[in-house]
Amino acid sequence: MFTGIVEEVGVVLRISFSPVFQLDIGARKVVEGLKVSDSICVNGVCLTVTERGNNNFKVQVMPHTLNKTNLGSLRPQDKINLERALTPASFMGGHFVTGDIDGLAMLKGIKKEASQWVLTLKPPSNLEKYIVSQGRVALQGVSLTVADKRDGDFQVCLIPYTLEYTTLKYCKEGDFLNLEVDILAKYVNQILTSNNKKGNELTFDFLRQAGY
Repeated sequence: MFTGIVEEVGVVLRISFSPVFQLDIGARKVVEGLKVSDSICVNGVCLTVTERGNNNFKVQVMPHTLNKTNLGSLRPQDKINLERALTPASFMGGHFVTGDIDGLAMLKGIKKEASQWVLTLKPPSNLEKYIVSQGRVALQGVSLTVADKRDGDFQVCLIPYTLEYTTLKYCKEGDFLNLEVDILAKYVNQILTSNNKKGNELTFDFLRQAGY
């Protein structure tokens, strides 16, 4: 579990493809206390540390993850957002982020203002129901508040601090960003959907018993 508060911007040192897709990532802060088999959030994706050096670590990425995320488009020297997993003593900022990407959101527009950048994004249609104004999403592993929600797209605002300490300042129109919707929204939707189905089944049973 993560919070979406990026601890460090790392760099892709090397990429290998055989026998599995593997990233060698350069970092300083997040390697402190990091151990092999620990979980770490890389651009919003929860991955397992397979090797650790003094200023680097390696992670492997399975085909399923490559198909659902934008990690396959990474190149050496690309910057990436990094966050270590929560511990019982961690400060809980941001929101609950699992590191399981739900889909890719297309960056439709960037409005650069003096005090903020406003990003307009188009999510996959099946994820729209989980996105609400003033709700939370994680983009590239960054916890953000939905500033506005319209049919087909939504907006988030980036303050100067977020731009300075994450990779979102490097994004361009047309990019596809790793999107994780709020897990609480998914649970609520599942419960309501399940209850509606049960309610419909009870109604049908009643009507059948009544001879309709």
